[in-house]
Amino acid sequence: MATPARLQSVDILRGLVMVIMTLDHVRDFYTTGGPRPEDLGKATAALFLTRWITHFCAPTFMFTAGLGAYLGGSRKSRGELSRFLLTRGLWLMVLAVTVENFVVSFRPVPVMLITLWALGASMVALSGLVWLPMRLVAVLSVAVIAGHNLADSVQGVGLWNVLHRPGAFSIGGITVFAAYPLIPWFAVMAAGYAFGPMLEGPRSRLIALGLSVMAAFLVVRGLNLYGDPNPWMPGRAVLSFLNATKQPPSLDFLLMTLGPAIVVLGLVSHWHLPERHLLLVLGRVPLFYYLIHLCAIHLTSLWLAPHGVSLTAVWLIWPLVVLAMYPLCAWYAGIKRRRTDCWLGYL
Repeated sequence: MATPARLQSVDILRGLVMVIMTLDHVRDFYTTGGPRPEDLGKATAALFLTRWITHFCAPTFMFTAGLGAYLGGSRKSRGELSRFLLTRGLWLMVLAVTVENFVVSFRPVPVMLITLWALGASMVALSGLVWLPMRLVAVLSVAVIAGHNLADSVQGVGLWNVLHRPGAFSIGGITVFAAYPLIPWFAVMAAGYAFGPMLEGPRSRLIALGLSVMAAFLVVRGLNLYGDPNPWMPGRAVLSFLNATKQPPSLDFLLMTLGPAIVVLGLVSHWHLPERHLLLVLGRVPLFYYLIHLCAIHLTSLWLAPHGVSLTAVWLIWPLVVLAMYPLCAWYAGIKRRRTDCWLGYL
Protein backbone atom coordinates (compact mmCIF):
# COMPACT_ATOMS: atom_id res chain seq x y z
CA MET A 1 0.00 0.00 0.00
CA ALA A 2 1.27 3.50 -0.80
CA THR A 3 2.50 5.64 2.10
CA PRO A 4 0.36 8.53 3.44
CA ALA A 5 2.64 10.99 1.60
CA ARG A 6 1.99 9.16 -1.67
CA LEU A 7 -1.75 9.20 -0.95
CA GLN A 8 -1.54 12.93 -0.34
CA SER A 9 0.35 13.44 -3.59
CA VAL A 10 -2.64 12.22 -5.62
CA ASP A 11 -4.87 14.78 -3.87
CA ILE A 12 -2.30 17.53 -4.42
CA LEU A 13 -2.12 16.78 -8.15
CA ARG A 14 -5.91 16.61 -8.41
CA GLY A 15 -6.26 19.89 -6.51
CA LEU A 16 -3.74 21.55 -8.81
CA VAL A 17 -5.68 20.59 -11.93
CA MET A 18 -8.93 21.79 -10.32
CA VAL A 19 -7.33 25.22 -9.87
CA ILE A 20 -6.09 25.26 -13.47
CA MET A 21 -9.48 24.04 -14.73
CA THR A 22 -11.09 27.09 -13.14
CA LEU A 23 -9.06 29.35 -15.44
CA ASP A 24 -10.57 27.65 -18.48
CA HIS A 25 -14.11 27.99 -17.19
CA VAL A 26 -13.64 31.65 -16.29
CA ARG A 27 -12.29 32.25 -19.80
CA ASP A 28 -15.16 30.33 -21.36
CA PHE A 29 -17.99 32.04 -19.48
CA TYR A 30 -16.52 35.53 -19.03
CA THR A 31 -15.52 36.11 -22.64
CA THR A 32 -17.94 36.40 -25.54
CA GLY A 33 -17.29 36.16 -29.25
CA GLY A 34 -13.78 36.25 -30.64
CA PRO A 35 -11.78 33.45 -32.24
CA ARG A 36 -11.46 29.95 -30.88
CA PRO A 37 -8.18 29.62 -28.95
CA GLU A 38 -7.14 26.70 -31.16
CA ASP A 39 -7.60 28.75 -34.35
CA LEU A 40 -3.98 29.81 -34.81
CA GLY A 41 -4.89 31.87 -37.85
CA LYS A 42 -6.94 34.24 -35.69
CA ALA A 43 -6.18 33.68 -32.00
CA THR A 44 -3.37 35.48 -30.22
CA ALA A 45 -0.57 33.51 -28.61
CA ALA A 46 -1.82 34.64 -25.18
CA LEU A 47 -5.31 33.29 -25.84
CA PHE A 48 -3.95 30.01 -27.21
CA LEU A 49 -1.59 29.48 -24.27
CA THR A 50 -4.32 30.32 -21.76
CA ARG A 51 -6.37 27.53 -23.25
CA TRP A 52 -3.36 25.22 -23.70
CA ILE A 53 -2.42 25.33 -20.02
CA THR A 54 -5.85 23.99 -19.13
CA HIS A 55 -5.53 21.02 -21.50
CA PHE A 56 -3.71 19.22 -18.69
CA CYS A 57 -6.87 19.04 -16.60
CA ALA A 58 -9.11 16.43 -18.25
CA PRO A 59 -6.39 13.78 -18.85
CA THR A 60 -4.94 14.27 -15.36
CA PHE A 61 -8.33 14.08 -13.74
CA MET A 62 -9.17 10.88 -15.63
CA PHE A 63 -5.79 9.43 -14.71
CA THR A 64 -6.08 10.30 -11.03
CA ALA A 65 -9.60 8.86 -10.98
CA GLY A 66 -8.00 5.57 -12.00
CA LEU A 67 -5.37 6.01 -9.31
CA GLY A 68 -8.16 6.65 -6.81
CA ALA A 69 -9.85 3.42 -7.87
CA TYR A 70 -6.60 1.52 -7.27
CA LEU A 71 -6.09 3.09 -3.85
CA GLY A 72 -9.74 2.53 -2.91
CA GLY A 73 -9.46 -1.07 -4.05
CA SER A 74 -6.82 -1.71 -1.39
CA ARG A 75 -9.60 -1.36 1.19
CA LYS A 76 -12.23 -3.31 -0.74
CA SER A 77 -12.64 -6.73 -2.27
CA ARG A 78 -12.58 -6.84 -6.06
CA GLY A 79 -16.34 -7.33 -6.10
CA GLU A 80 -16.90 -4.33 -3.79
CA LEU A 81 -14.63 -2.16 -5.93
CA SER A 82 -16.42 -3.22 -9.11
CA ARG A 83 -19.85 -2.48 -7.62
CA PHE A 84 -18.70 0.91 -6.35
CA LEU A 85 -17.25 1.91 -9.72
CA LEU A 86 -20.39 0.74 -11.51
CA THR A 87 -22.84 2.57 -9.22
CA ARG A 88 -20.73 5.74 -8.96
CA GLY A 89 -20.22 5.76 -12.71
CA LEU A 90 -23.96 5.48 -13.35
CA TRP A 91 -24.59 8.22 -10.77
CA LEU A 92 -22.12 10.55 -12.52
CA MET A 93 -23.81 9.87 -15.86
CA VAL A 94 -27.16 10.86 -14.34
CA LEU A 95 -25.61 14.03 -12.89
CA ALA A 96 -24.11 14.77 -16.31
CA VAL A 97 -27.43 14.89 -18.19
CA THR A 98 -29.25 16.71 -15.39
CA VAL A 99 -27.24 18.92 -13.03
CA GLU A 100 -24.10 19.45 -15.12
CA ASN A 101 -26.04 19.99 -18.32
CA PHE A 102 -28.24 22.63 -16.65
CA VAL A 103 -25.40 24.39 -14.80
CA VAL A 104 -23.40 24.76 -18.02
CA SER A 105 -26.23 26.03 -20.23
CA PHE A 106 -29.14 26.92 -17.89
CA ARG A 107 -31.26 24.99 -20.40
CA PRO A 108 -32.44 21.38 -20.28
CA VAL A 109 -31.74 20.84 -23.97
CA PRO A 110 -29.72 20.15 -26.00
CA VAL A 111 -28.29 17.37 -23.84
CA MET A 112 -24.51 17.66 -23.65
CA LEU A 113 -22.41 14.63 -22.84
CA ILE A 114 -19.35 16.32 -21.39
CA THR A 115 -17.01 15.91 -18.41
CA LEU A 116 -19.09 13.99 -15.88
CA TRP A 117 -20.51 11.78 -18.61
CA ALA A 118 -17.02 10.73 -19.68
CA LEU A 119 -15.95 10.16 -16.09
CA GLY A 120 -19.03 8.12 -15.31
CA ALA A 121 -18.91 6.02 -18.48
CA SER A 122 -15.20 5.38 -17.93
CA MET A 123 -15.90 4.20 -14.37
CA VAL A 124 -18.55 1.83 -15.67
CA ALA A 125 -15.98 0.43 -18.11
CA LEU A 126 -13.36 0.18 -15.35
CA SER A 127 -15.82 -1.72 -13.14
CA GLY A 128 -15.46 -4.57 -15.61
CA LEU A 129 -11.74 -4.15 -16.28
CA VAL A 130 -10.81 -4.53 -12.59
CA TRP A 131 -11.59 -8.25 -12.92
CA LEU A 132 -8.69 -8.63 -15.35
CA PRO A 133 -5.04 -9.12 -14.30
CA MET A 134 -3.37 -5.78 -13.67
CA ARG A 135 -0.77 -6.31 -16.39
CA LEU A 136 -3.49 -7.02 -18.94
CA VAL A 137 -5.30 -3.82 -17.94
CA ALA A 138 -2.03 -1.93 -18.47
CA VAL A 139 -1.47 -3.47 -21.91
CA LEU A 140 -5.05 -2.88 -23.05
CA SER A 141 -5.12 0.73 -21.87
CA VAL A 142 -1.81 1.58 -23.56
CA ALA A 143 -2.93 -0.18 -26.75
CA VAL A 144 -6.17 1.83 -26.90
CA ILE A 145 -4.37 5.12 -26.19
CA ALA A 146 -1.70 4.39 -28.80
CA GLY A 147 -3.95 2.91 -31.48
CA HIS A 148 -7.30 4.68 -31.35
CA ASN A 149 -6.26 7.30 -33.91
CA LEU A 150 -6.40 4.54 -36.51
CA ALA A 151 -10.19 4.96 -36.30
CA ASP A 152 -10.15 8.72 -36.99
CA SER A 153 -11.38 8.27 -40.54
CA VAL A 154 -14.34 6.09 -39.58
CA GLN A 155 -17.63 7.94 -40.12
CA GLY A 156 -20.80 7.47 -38.10
CA VAL A 157 -23.42 9.15 -35.95
CA GLY A 158 -25.22 8.26 -32.77
CA LEU A 159 -23.32 5.49 -30.99
CA TRP A 160 -20.11 6.35 -32.84
CA ASN A 161 -20.37 9.94 -31.53
CA VAL A 162 -20.58 8.55 -28.00
CA LEU A 163 -17.70 6.14 -28.58
CA HIS A 164 -15.13 8.04 -30.63
CA ARG A 165 -16.17 10.89 -32.92
CA PRO A 166 -17.57 14.03 -31.19
CA GLY A 167 -20.77 15.29 -32.73
CA ALA A 168 -24.52 15.81 -32.45
CA PHE A 169 -27.27 13.30 -33.03
CA SER A 170 -30.96 13.02 -32.22
CA ILE A 171 -32.83 10.68 -29.89
CA GLY A 172 -36.61 10.95 -29.86
CA GLY A 173 -36.46 14.47 -31.23
CA ILE A 174 -33.96 15.61 -28.56
CA THR A 175 -30.58 16.79 -29.76
CA VAL A 176 -27.63 15.19 -27.98
CA PHE A 177 -24.11 16.53 -28.35
CA ALA A 178 -21.35 14.10 -27.38
CA ALA A 179 -18.22 16.14 -26.70
CA TYR A 180 -16.23 13.60 -24.68
CA PRO A 181 -16.23 10.23 -26.51
CA LEU A 182 -15.61 7.16 -24.37
CA ILE A 183 -12.62 6.09 -26.51
CA PRO A 184 -9.91 6.68 -25.39
CA TRP A 185 -10.99 8.39 -22.13
CA PHE A 186 -11.82 5.09 -20.44
CA ALA A 187 -8.33 3.86 -21.32
CA VAL A 188 -6.76 6.88 -19.60
CA MET A 189 -8.64 6.01 -16.42
CA ALA A 190 -7.69 2.36 -16.79
CA ALA A 191 -4.04 3.40 -17.26
CA GLY A 192 -4.25 5.34 -13.99
CA TYR A 193 -5.61 2.24 -12.27
CA ALA A 194 -2.80 0.07 -13.68
CA PHE A 195 -0.27 2.77 -12.73
CA GLY A 196 -1.34 2.57 -9.07
CA PRO A 197 1.32 0.06 -7.90
CA MET A 198 4.05 2.48 -9.01
CA LEU A 199 3.04 4.79 -6.16
CA GLU A 200 4.70 2.28 -3.85
CA GLY A 201 8.04 2.56 -5.67
CA PRO A 202 10.74 5.26 -5.56
CA ARG A 203 9.76 8.74 -6.63
CA SER A 204 12.65 8.74 -9.10
CA ARG A 205 10.83 6.04 -11.08
CA LEU A 206 7.72 8.23 -11.36
CA ILE A 207 9.76 11.17 -12.59
CA ALA A 208 11.69 9.01 -15.07
CA LEU A 209 8.47 7.57 -16.48
CA GLY A 210 6.91 11.02 -16.81
CA LEU A 211 9.99 12.34 -18.61
CA SER A 212 9.91 9.31 -20.90
CA VAL A 213 6.29 10.03 -21.82
CA MET A 214 7.21 13.66 -22.53
CA ALA A 215 10.09 12.51 -24.72
CA ALA A 216 7.72 10.18 -26.57
CA PHE A 217 5.49 13.18 -27.28
CA LEU A 218 8.38 15.13 -28.80
CA VAL A 219 9.32 12.18 -31.01
CA VAL A 220 5.82 11.20 -32.16
CA ARG A 221 4.70 14.78 -32.68
CA GLY A 222 7.97 15.67 -34.34
CA LEU A 223 7.69 12.88 -36.89
CA ASN A 224 4.28 14.28 -37.87
CA LEU A 225 3.21 10.92 -39.33
CA TYR A 226 0.78 9.49 -36.79
CA GLY A 227 -0.74 10.40 -33.46
CA ASP A 228 -2.97 13.35 -34.31
CA PRO A 229 -5.50 14.04 -37.08
CA ASN A 230 -4.14 17.60 -37.38
CA PRO A 231 -0.40 17.61 -38.13
CA TRP A 232 1.58 20.64 -37.04
CA MET A 233 2.50 23.22 -39.65
CA PRO A 234 5.70 25.25 -40.13
CA GLY A 235 3.91 28.60 -39.73
CA ARG A 236 3.83 29.50 -36.01
CA ALA A 237 5.61 26.19 -35.53
CA VAL A 238 5.83 26.18 -31.71
CA LEU A 239 2.13 26.86 -31.17
CA SER A 240 1.15 24.52 -33.98
CA PHE A 241 3.37 21.81 -32.46
CA LEU A 242 1.52 22.17 -29.15
CA ASN A 243 -1.90 22.37 -30.77
CA ALA A 244 -2.78 18.69 -30.38
CA THR A 245 -6.38 17.50 -30.72
CA LYS A 246 -8.39 17.20 -27.50
CA GLN A 247 -11.66 15.67 -28.73
CA PRO A 248 -11.20 12.82 -28.95
CA PRO A 249 -7.84 13.17 -27.20
CA SER A 250 -5.20 12.12 -29.69
CA LEU A 251 -2.12 10.10 -28.82
CA ASP A 252 -0.10 13.32 -29.11
CA PHE A 253 -2.48 15.14 -26.76
CA LEU A 254 -2.31 12.43 -24.10
CA LEU A 255 1.47 12.10 -24.26
CA MET A 256 1.78 15.88 -24.03
CA THR A 257 -0.43 16.15 -20.94
CA LEU A 258 0.06 12.92 -18.99
CA GLY A 259 3.87 13.08 -19.07
CA PRO A 260 4.07 16.32 -17.06
CA ALA A 261 1.29 15.11 -14.74
CA ILE A 262 3.30 12.00 -13.83
CA VAL A 263 6.42 14.13 -13.28
CA VAL A 264 4.48 16.40 -10.91
CA LEU A 265 3.13 13.33 -9.09
CA GLY A 266 6.72 12.24 -8.49
CA LEU A 267 7.90 15.69 -7.45
CA VAL A 268 5.18 16.16 -4.83
CA SER A 269 5.24 12.57 -3.55
CA HIS A 270 7.36 13.57 -0.52
CA TRP A 271 5.35 16.68 0.37
CA HIS A 272 3.47 16.87 3.68
CA LEU A 273 0.90 19.65 3.45
CA PRO A 274 -1.43 20.70 6.29
CA GLU A 275 -4.92 19.25 6.03
CA ARG A 276 -6.50 22.63 5.24
CA HIS A 277 -4.09 23.49 2.42
CA LEU A 278 -6.01 24.72 -0.62
CA LEU A 279 -4.69 22.05 -3.00
CA LEU A 280 -5.46 19.22 -0.58
CA VAL A 281 -8.94 20.52 0.16
CA LEU A 282 -9.91 20.91 -3.51
CA GLY A 283 -8.30 17.60 -4.42
CA ARG A 284 -10.40 15.76 -1.86
CA VAL A 285 -13.77 17.19 -2.94
CA PRO A 286 -13.36 17.43 -6.74
CA LEU A 287 -16.98 16.74 -7.73
CA PHE A 288 -18.33 19.17 -5.12
CA TYR A 289 -15.89 21.87 -6.25
CA TYR A 290 -16.58 21.21 -9.92
CA LEU A 291 -20.33 21.72 -9.64
CA ILE A 292 -20.35 24.74 -7.29
CA HIS A 293 -17.60 26.60 -9.13
CA LEU A 294 -19.34 26.08 -12.50
CA CYS A 295 -22.59 27.44 -11.11
CA ALA A 296 -20.84 30.41 -9.48
CA ILE A 297 -18.89 31.31 -12.63
CA HIS A 298 -21.93 31.04 -14.89
CA LEU A 299 -24.17 33.11 -12.63
CA THR A 300 -21.62 35.85 -11.94
CA SER A 301 -20.65 36.09 -15.61
CA LEU A 302 -24.27 36.84 -16.52
CA TRP A 303 -24.49 39.45 -13.78
CA LEU A 304 -21.06 41.10 -13.89
CA ALA A 305 -19.94 40.63 -17.48
CA PRO A 306 -22.89 40.17 -19.84
CA HIS A 307 -20.82 41.60 -22.70
CA GLY A 308 -17.60 39.80 -21.87
CA VAL A 309 -14.24 40.89 -20.44
CA SER A 310 -10.65 40.98 -21.64
CA LEU A 311 -8.20 38.12 -21.26
CA THR A 312 -6.32 40.15 -18.66
CA ALA A 313 -9.51 40.40 -16.60
CA VAL A 314 -9.96 36.63 -16.90
CA TRP A 315 -6.57 36.07 -15.28
CA LEU A 316 -7.49 38.47 -12.46
CA ILE A 317 -10.92 36.90 -11.84
CA TRP A 318 -9.56 33.35 -11.86
CA PRO A 319 -7.83 33.31 -8.41
CA LEU A 320 -10.77 35.18 -6.87
CA VAL A 321 -13.12 32.38 -7.90
CA VAL A 322 -10.81 29.73 -6.45
CA LEU A 323 -10.49 31.56 -3.13
CA ALA A 324 -14.23 32.20 -2.96
CA MET A 325 -14.94 28.47 -3.31
CA TYR A 326 -12.43 27.46 -0.63
CA PRO A 327 -14.54 27.93 2.55
CA LEU A 328 -17.39 25.74 1.27
CA CYS A 329 -14.96 23.10 0.04
CA ALA A 330 -13.05 23.12 3.36
CA TRP A 331 -16.35 22.64 5.20
CA TYR A 332 -17.33 19.69 3.03
CA ALA A 333 -13.83 18.18 3.14
CA GLY A 334 -14.07 18.30 6.93
CA ILE A 335 -17.34 16.35 6.81
CA LYS A 336 -15.77 13.71 4.57
CA ARG A 337 -12.76 13.47 6.90
CA ARG A 338 -14.87 13.02 10.04
CA ARG A 339 -17.59 10.74 8.71
CA THR A 340 -17.66 7.41 6.89
CA ASP A 341 -21.20 7.44 5.43
CA CYS A 342 -21.19 5.47 2.19
CA TRP A 343 -23.02 8.24 0.30
CA LEU A 344 -20.05 10.57 0.79
CA GLY A 345 -18.09 8.39 -1.62
CA TYR A 346 -20.48 9.44 -4.37
CA LEU A 347 -19.98 13.20 -3.86
